[in-house]
Amino acid sequence: MPAFADADDIAMVERLIAAHGGRGALLPVLHAVQDAFGYIDEAVIPLIASGLNLTRAEVHGVVSFYHDFRSAPAGRHVVKLCRAESCQARGAAALEVAAVERLGVKMGSTRADGQVTLEPVYCLGLCATGPNALVDGAPVARLDAAGLDAIAARVAA
Repeated sequence: MPAFADADDIAMVERLIAAHGGRGALLPVLHAVQDAFGYIDEAVIPLIASGLNLTRAEVHGVVSFYHDFRSAPAGRHVVKLCRAESCQARGAAALEVAAVERLGVKMGSTRADGQVTLEPVYCLGLCATGPNALVDGAPVARLDAAGLDAIAARVAA
């Protein structure tokens, strides 16, 4: 999607602010904008700030602080690998190296063809079954080399 280039995009953001507005509404508004557009474009930050009576710095600070908010569109498939201590103790670091190689994308990036985004996540709450991943929103527990191969085949299709 173009970077909030038309009046329809601006109107959508204004409707989302109105629907979620009020005291403490920044996170719900940011989630709604990201759900609607797939990411939070820099151009929308002044609209949100103005609509919620915040500074642009406050809005930008929240967007840049939380890992779940993106400033660019994600790939068609999103693979999140857990980096929490429990998963690291069960071999997640080696799986991360393998994932970078098999998926053809650096951690924290989207592949040039837009097919896959590889991101870190800092706990999926499945600590007893690590290492874990989240693939297109679905948890994958006890991830191993074979599981990683299955993920790579799935996102390549």
